[in-house]
Amino acid sequence: MLESVRNIFSIPDLRRRVLFTLALLAVYRVGAQIPNPGISATALAEFWQAQKGTILGFVDLFSGRNMSKMTIFALGVMPYISSSIILQLLQVVWPYLERLSKEGEMGRKKITQYTRYGTLVICLIQGMGIAFLLEALKAPGGASIVPNPGLGFKALTVLTLTTGTVFIMWLGEQISERGIGNGISLIIFAGIVVDLPRGVQSLLTELRSGNMDPLRLILLVVLMLAVIAFIVFVERGQRRIPVSYAKRVVGRKIYGGQSTHLPLRVNTGGVIPIIFAASVITIPATMASLIKAPFFQDFSRQFGMGMPLYNLLYVAAIIFFTYFYISIIFNPVDVADNLRKYGGFIPGIRPGQNTSDFIDSVLSRITLVGAVYLAAIAILPEFLTTGFKVGTLPLIGTFLESNLPKWLTQGLNVNFYFGGTSILIVVGVAMDTLQQIEAQLVMRHYDGFMRRSRIRGRRG
Repeated sequence: MLESVRNIFSIPDLRRRVLFTLALLAVYRVGAQIPNPGISATALAEFWQAQKGTILGFVDLFSGRNMSKMTIFALGVMPYISSSIILQLLQVVWPYLERLSKEGEMGRKKITQYTRYGTLVICLIQGMGIAFLLEALKAPGGASIVPNPGLGFKALTVLTLTTGTVFIMWLGEQISERGIGNGISLIIFAGIVVDLPRGVQSLLTELRSGNMDPLRLILLVVLMLAVIAFIVFVERGQRRIPVSYAKRVVGRKIYGGQSTHLPLRVNTGGVIPIIFAASVITIPATMASLIKAPFFQDFSRQFGMGMPLYNLLYVAAIIFFTYFYISIIFNPVDVADNLRKYGGFIPGIRPGQNTSDFIDSVLSRITLVGAVYLAAIAILPEFLTTGFKVGTLPLIGTFLESNLPKWLTQGLNVNFYFGGTSILIVVGVAMDTLQQIEAQLVMRHYDGFMRRSRIRGRRG
């Protein structure tokens, strides 16, 4: 490992890329400390303390906790992510965008430009909505979040938030182009891991004060390491479909004749299905919590952490959106047509419709595994924090509450600072960045981080 780190800084181009990436991430963290003008920090902190588990809390995760502090980067990268997802969905129903996506580099540049325009529009809409919402909201103690509301505050907030997100988008593009790794993903990564020292310090404080049993802390650390190892294992998992290419004679040369494989990842959709599911599931609870009627307040409580209704709908939504998103980004018919166009075929499967049906059946099976994996990772923090509150179930709730072990119904009673989505993002981004650094090192004839796996791959 130390040898690999030395190799990174011994290559001028790679060293420049790494330092450039770190410098822009530092700029992002500096901007994340600049508050939006005209807001009471005390009242805002009280308000956000009551928003855990809502759609606002989920959006705050992807803003790097900037929204809860209402900094100039409060909108984070969510507008850019939303615009990217919208453009991906439109490619299915809009023939013009579908043609652009197949035109190579020029088409991708055009789609990227449309994504930027979409990000700007979303920022203006969200910025205006946040300005109106901040003026209307009050802290639980009754203090106003905006002491001096008015047109000036609205205009300044929209301008500040929009400029902040556009600047983040520019930082991400610069990192992707001139640095190392995916810029937007690294910005999300930086916003999540910045809470790691605070979380470790809080755990050590609880340990010193006697509020946490050392055995429970050891169990938590072991569980965290096991979850990270499990995520790495699944994220690297693939179903490799063998593909052979027929020999072609062009003049005096023979082309083709080699065998390769079509890799299908277990988790093709990444973290996007969780984003969709969390957004949809938390919207009813957030809207119901704003209505003070008893019925809506009870309904909102059913969508709290650990509640059976919330967990059931959350898992079902993750599975549904996993299949939905993969059906959009992966078309077995196009893959089968491309194979046939270049003389490729799957041994034992007829080209054309039979090939697309075979790929679709394989993808459907591994997608189910990926969907269950995403659901398990997503609800893990709720189990650690509060357990599964089965006592609220009708008819059998009391029986289950009295017979199931307390660690299942009440959780481990630990402050889990990183949600399943956060761990998935952190591990995924770290793996992708290390793979890019590995490729740069190997290209220059240096040993990389994953020496053993690379050797096995060459022999295979």
